[in-house]
Amino acid sequence: MTTTPATILIIPGLRDHVAEHWQTLLEAKLSGTRKVVSVPPLEADKLKCAARVEAIQHTMATISGPIIAVAHSGGVIMLVHWAQKYQRILQGALLAAPPDFETPLPAGYPTLDVLSANGWLPVPHTPLPFRSLVAASTNDPLAELERVQAMAREWGSTLVNVGAVGHLNPASGFGEWPQAEDLIRQLER
Repeated sequence: MTTTPATILIIPGLRDHVAEHWQTLLEAKLSGTRKVVSVPPLEADKLKCAARVEAIQHTMATISGPIIAVAHSGGVIMLVHWAQKYQRILQGALLAAPPDFETPLPAGYPTLDVLSANGWLPVPHTPLPFRSLVAASTNDPLAELERVQAMAREWGSTLVNVGAVGHLNPASGFGEWPQAEDLIRQLER
């Protein structure tokens, strides 16, 4: 019996697609060997959580067969909100560097008031209805490790400590992130 390989669904964070980001590079690399779909950037309501959730749902509705979501940063929070609303079972999800939206973020990021006004808060703290891996950095400026550990427990996710990798983005020195492919393979098993 042959099983249909999972479609990889890329869910970027609040800054959408960045050319040198590991998700963008992963999408280009995997597209040659499997189906990879990316949630498109929003043209309007860019900071509205509900608009982001609906973009995920719209994109998922175009995919037949199993899905492995690969979310980064704010994309993790989008997916958690999506899961609470839609309860669709995924084959799995890689949740990389989730930010702590319930604690003030550094300058240049949305404030708690802005996040709340745009529907991000409260962040769901209920178990996800699918297998998930949370890739946690020990020195992420957007979330203390202890907060990420707590999120992983609440979501029923397996925590993967990926070391001192900052926010796992180009500003932290990451273009390619080969470990993402290993974590996706874990979710495929």
